[in-house]
Amino acid sequence: MTGTKRIALVTGANQGIGLQIATDLAASGLTALLASRNLDRGKAAAQNVAGDVHPIQLDVTDEASIHAAVAQVEQKFGRLDILINNAAISRANGKEAESMQDYIQRSRATLISVGEVRTIWETNVFGVLAVTQAFVPLLRKSDAARIVNVSSGLGSLTMLSTPNPYRATFNPGYGASKTALNAITVAFAIDLEAEGIKVNAVTPGFTATALNNYQGTETVQQGAAEAVRVALLGSDGPTGTFTASINQTQPW
Repeated sequence: MTGTKRIALVTGANQGIGLQIATDLAASGLTALLASRNLDRGKAAAQNVAGDVHPIQLDVTDEASIHAAVAQVEQKFGRLDILINNAAISRANGKEAESMQDYIQRSRATLISVGEVRTIWETNVFGVLAVTQAFVPLLRKSDAARIVNVSSGLGSLTMLSTPNPYRATFNPGYGASKTALNAITVAFAIDLEAEGIKVNAVTPGFTATALNNYQGTETVQQGAAEAVRVALLGSDGPTGTFTASINQTQPW
């Protein structure tokens, strides 16, 4: 048992924004559970993070892996205070090296395959739903539970309804999966509000990560900042919000 030290689990945390979130939370004195699909990669990443960091295997698309992770957290810590759903993919395996221009062109609604859309949604939507449902019993054992879903400005239907530079990048795969994630965020916020569990979505901005073949314009430190802030909300903090940068309201 960890006593009064808060315990945070971050999915997809062996690289990119997830790793930075885990690093920042550990630096803030929390116990950070660095969850990754590949445990060896998680262990390697954890070695470079200062503080109380524990690698844990968690494939958000695998039911057995999810339940094993829950059992491990329950056995070792007895509860969970913060769940950060960060794991996400933007395209099917084998296409990670393509340029943003090629990706935007081939992922248009008239061209992207239904199979690739399903693959993306399995991680970005159904994975979040499954992981959150599985960890809710442990979150209910916390005095101040928080759930943070790492979304994207591309999921904002309000933004997409007006001309802007990012409108052409919206597609049924990654973009629409983040719209669905926003809806799931609101659903959990409504369901858990009476219990005091705060559920919010954040967008990291166009951060340079493997998700976009490192063609983003912001650093992982900038991309992680809002997720960390929302994860550490006090009792007077909001629930059911979608924010960007440092507490900037994002349109749904």
